[in-house]
This record gives sequence, structure tokens and C-alpha cells, in this order.
Amino acid sequence: MSDPRRLPGAGRSRVAIVLGALFAGTFVMGCAEMLVAGMLDLMAADLAVPLSAVGALVSANALGIAIGGPLLTFLTARLGRRPVLLVALAVFTGLNLLPALGAGLEAFIAARVVIGAAEGLFIAAAITTATSIVPRERVGRAMAVVISGFAVSGAVGMPLGRLLGEAVGWRVSFLAVVLTAAVVLVIALLVVPRVPGESEVGMLGQLRFAFAPPVLAVLAVGVLLFAGVSAAQTYLVPFLDGVAGVSGPWIGACLMGFGIAAAIGSFGGGRFADTGAARALILGAVGVAASLVAMVLWGANPVVAVIALLGLALCSAGITSPWQHRVEHLAGPGVILAASLPASAGNLGDAVGAFSGGQAIDLGGIPTAILTAAILAIGSIAAAIASRSLRPARRPQTESALRQETEPATVQ
Repeated sequence: MSDPRRLPGAGRSRVAIVLGALFAGTFVMGCAEMLVAGMLDLMAADLAVPLSAVGALVSANALGIAIGGPLLTFLTARLGRRPVLLVALAVFTGLNLLPALGAGLEAFIAARVVIGAAEGLFIAAAITTATSIVPRERVGRAMAVVISGFAVSGAVGMPLGRLLGEAVGWRVSFLAVVLTAAVVLVIALLVVPRVPGESEVGMLGQLRFAFAPPVLAVLAVGVLLFAGVSAAQTYLVPFLDGVAGVSGPWIGACLMGFGIAAAIGSFGGGRFADTGAARALILGAVGVAASLVAMVLWGANPVVAVIALLGLALCSAGITSPWQHRVEHLAGPGVILAASLPASAGNLGDAVGAFSGGQAIDLGGIPTAILTAAILAIGSIAAAIASRSLRPARRPQTESALRQETEPATVQ
């Protein structure tokens, strides 16, 4: 019997085209998200505002993903994934046109909240679509393709956007994002298949299964882990310059290496998700913690510092697909809503980590921030081990399934 989790009438080439379109969507969204961080100084100088005011754009986007993404996913759970995905991408494209047209900072901050919500909705719809067109044994790798768009955008999109912003202005960088997103929207319109929405447990069932205690427990693992990553990653430049003794163009090279390692880890994490997501979650947490501990103990050695930095990128990005896979598996019938939760929880972890790292710096400088990051990551190992035995809630039985259990089998 053919696998029902395949695109009807499609071979591998058609599946690859669809996954490529979904990857392009997350890539362009990641570029728009990272552009602000890469052009903070350019934007602040042009708008004549302090850096902290422009930094509100980052917070607004994260707030939209963390709260708006799951909310919109819940409200659209009964709709087909294709129109949801296309509308989310269209909203993202239209609102990113505002800075290109000369909108002020306040209007762009408000727009970034909606952009973040549309981004969270797109991620959930894209992952659900990707996993519906591949065999079950390749679900993790399909997730990894979608998620890797963000990792690649950090390695490629942000540096290119920075160069473009320096050459012709930061607003032109956003115009480039809009044009690229428009092309992706047309491609998605042509190739993305129809995937049905929720029809099994209803809206309240989505809430009950997506927020079941086992799901929340695994989400908490990710919050701890990414809080540790963020507490260190937010302050990588001062760590490299002030602790490791890396300066000048070598800092840029290290950041580029960090992005490339993250992209490699993100793609590779899908295979680990397919072979054992719970085990991969533990191993990834161990890798992150080990990298941070190495930075704490031997960070003054530039060679060790750079190797640890690459290990941090590789493991933290590699954990995203196993984490997503584990959450969706535990959510069972609540998978449509649950698909949006790791992105939301990850943004919460980033916020907690950035705040914790900042507080630690006030107490004892950059080394204390890295130590705080290591403690958070070590805590995530214990949480990951404790969550390994969790099992998903039982799926509700449909009327036809109940009949099959009660009626005697017949020979075909």
C-alpha cells in the first residue's frame, strides 16, 4: 500500500520543489528578521534615534512570533494549510514594504508585531505542509529543510543585507527583501499542494492536545536550552574581543563561521530527528553545554574559543528539528497548533537568555554571562533526560475506527 503521507502523483523531484519553496519562504523571513540586527547603527543614524529605539523592532518581531503566531495558527486551524501559508507570506511581503516606502519608526514597530505573527503562522503551516508530503521516516528531514531557511539567512542574508545597506541605504535592503518575498510568493502559489486543516479533534481538542503536560515539558527543555544559547550569543562580539583576544576582521570571520556552522547543524539535525528525536535532544543539549563550558574555562585561548563557538552554533541549530519533531509527536492530534509552539518558546528562551546575560554582565562582566549561559544549558540536559520517557496522549477514535474494533474481520 502506498504511503498516505506523500504528495499525490508526485515523485521526489516534485517533493523537492515544494520543500525548496518552503525553504525559500523561511529564508526570506529570516533575512528580514536579521536585517535589523545587522543594520542597527545605520538605521539609528538615518532616523536620528538611539540604538535602543531601533532595537524595539527586534522585540516587536519576537513578540509577534511568540504570541501572535500560535494565536493565528489556532484561529486558522480548520483552514487548509495552502491558503494560510500564502496569506501569511503575502502579509509579510506587504508590511515589509513600509520601510522601503519611507514609513517612520513607530509605524514600522507596529508593523513588525504583525509581521512576526505572520511569520509564526507561516512556520507552522510550512512545517505541516512539508511533513504531509514525505514518508514518515523522513519527517524530521522535511522539518529541517523548512527550519534551515532561518539558519542560512543568518549566514548569508544578513551579511549581504548589511553590504547593500552600506552601499545604497538600509531602506533598499528591505526593498530587496520585498522583491524576493514576492518571487517566493508566486512560486509557492504555483507549487505548494493543498493540505487539509484540522478535522479530527476540533478547535478545543487542538488546545487540549497541543498544551498537554508532556508537550509543555518538552517546550520547557527548549526554553532552557535556547536561553543558554542566547545568553552567550547576544554577547559574542564582546566575548571574542574582550576575552578571546579576537579583533578586527577576524570577528567578522568568526561570525560568518558561526552562521555557516548553524546552517550545517540545522540541515543535519533532521536526520537525527528521524532516528530518535528524544535522544537527539539530549545529545544536542550536551553539545551546547560542553561548548559553553569550554568557553568559560578556556575562552581566553582564541583557538579553543573559536572551536567552542562553532560547536555552539552546530549543536544549537542541530537541536531545532529534533525539538520540533518531539513536540509534534507528543501533541498527537493537536499537531497543527503544536507546530507553531517551538518557534514561540524559542523566542521566549531568547528573551530570557538575553536578559539573564545582561544581568550577569552587570554583576561580573562577559565571563559571568558565559557562565550563566553554561548553567542554563546544563539545566536543559537534566530536563531533556527527564522528558525522554514522555509519551503522546492517545488519539481519539473515529466512528469508523470504533466500528472496525467491534465488527469481526472479513477476508478480502
